[in-house]
Amino acid sequence: MTTQQPDENYPLHGLKVLDFSRVLAGPFAGRMLSDLGADVVKVEPPDGDVTRLWGRNIAGLPGYYHQQNAGKRNICMDLRASGAVELVKDLVAEADIVIENYRPDVMPRLGLGYDTLKAVNPGLIMLSISGFGQGGPESHRPAYAPIIHAEAGLMQRQANRGGIATTDLPLSVADTNASLHGLVGLLAAVVMRQRTGKGQHIDIAMIDATFATDDQVHYALEDAEDTAALPNDVWATGAGPILLSADFRFLWIQLTKIMGVNDPTSKDTPLPEKIATRRAIVADYLLALNDWTQVEDTMQAMNLAWGKVREPENVVEQPTLVARGAIVQMDDRAGGSRPLTQSPYRFSDASSGVRGPAPHRGEHNAEVLQQWLGRDSGEARTLASAGVLQHDEETLGI
Repeated sequence: MTTQQPDENYPLHGLKVLDFSRVLAGPFAGRMLSDLGADVVKVEPPDGDVTRLWGRNIAGLPGYYHQQNAGKRNICMDLRASGAVELVKDLVAEADIVIENYRPDVMPRLGLGYDTLKAVNPGLIMLSISGFGQGGPESHRPAYAPIIHAEAGLMQRQANRGGIATTDLPLSVADTNASLHGLVGLLAAVVMRQRTGKGQHIDIAMIDATFATDDQVHYALEDAEDTAALPNDVWATGAGPILLSADFRFLWIQLTKIMGVNDPTSKDTPLPEKIATRRAIVADYLLALNDWTQVEDTMQAMNLAWGKVREPENVVEQPTLVARGAIVQMDDRAGGSRPLTQSPYRFSDASSGVRGPAPHRGEHNAEVLQQWLGRDSGEARTLASAGVLQHDEETLGI
């Protein structure tokens, strides 16, 4: 069994979190709270988080689930079983924070809505993440990140600007935006509770969070797409493809003024021909850079921001990620180790970072009841016999 070791040098040491969420928007916030020192207990249903189906499975822990739930403890509970709601309320009485990302009607139907839990613990801070928020015209709609990417215009903008078919983004921006905004809300509420004693219910809509974090949305709001910066270009070099974060017009000025490239066009050259000619010259110039040292020296001379276009599997070689320890080797619970993303927080005089592998379903049933509620293992067995608490018999071997 894995058990977190408490450490007072972590900023959130002492905070107790019940994490009812699944997939990404909630679990990522819980993972960050754990990385910052909170005791995060994932409350998982018997049929498990769907992310247990995604990624390489090592010792019963698939990669996607492992990444978002590392460092947490786990109790597996059937919330519909007789006695489950009472157990949750007992845990909530000891908790600082509850996280959930069901549709807005689910927790109240289970008898675990905010008003009910607030009566148990007036200082409780509850984060609810949903696609379209609480109490609105679309609150009933289920939503994963791609739904919000479509509704918020991100997919179509990508297609319009890239001249490509409309397709989803290659990462779950809507989930992680909502999660990080939820994390900010939680920490703000913790600070306010210290001052006032008040708990809070934080309503985060994925569509709100995505819209608020979209730095390009003003072009749409003001019908000003034609005023946007020119898109960044990907160019082939002799060493490999690079992205240049530079307006082509500025790139051309730097090449001619600093690198001595000749401009064969004149003020009388028709604009389409001028653009085509200059782009062909740039393409030939960059292709002649035969190694990464030449590429870097050339970009530095022109004071241009650039990046290698890496294959995803090669990101582990990115020098800064390596130097900053952004990938850690974690116990894989099968006698070896597996790579895991590290906490991005770097403090001058505090600790942060993932504190253990992800848990199996029900792995900490007895431990959490004992440490949070002072109950002995016999009560955990009684609740298991009643179907309230469950566990993964295959992976835990009990």
